[in-house]
Parts: sequence; structure tokens; C-alpha cells
Amino acid sequence: MLSLAILAAIAMMLAALALNLWRLVRGPSVLDRVLALDTMYVNAIALLVLLGVQRGSRLYFESALLIAMVGFVSTVALCKFVLRGNIIE
Repeated sequence: MLSLAILAAIAMMLAALALNLWRLVRGPSVLDRVLALDTMYVNAIALLVLLGVQRGSRLYFESALLIAMVGFVSTVALCKFVLRGNIIE
């Protein structure tokens, strides 16, 4: 039963990633694209955690933690670039 629930959750995360990719490509403004990219890395983290639970491996959790740290820093840098036009002052 748990394996079916994990497979359904993985399918939903993949669908969410596809919709985020569509918004990233087609977003009407830069802010929509930034938000889509931010949501994509959150969904990627959720997908990695689900794969870690399914396969019983700790490696997926460590990679999810790395993606979370890199995603946070990249979102801050991208927002700073959109607002000010440069990253390093």
C-alpha cells in the first residue's frame, strides 16, 4: 500500500515539475519565471525525498539537502539581479 502511495506521489511531483517547466518557458514576466524556477527546485527536493523513501537510500536525502542550499542561494541571487541589475555591489 505504501509503495502505491509513493508511486502516486512521484507521478504528481513529475506532473508538477512539467507544469513548472511550462510556466518557466511561457511565463509572461520575469517574476513568473523566477517563481517557477523556485518552485521547480522545491518540487525536485520533494521528488528526491520520495525516491529516498522508496529505495531506502540515504544518498537521496543528502542530495536533496544540497539542492535546497544551492536553490536558496540561487533564488536570492536571481531576485537581487532582477531588482537591482547586478549581484555584486
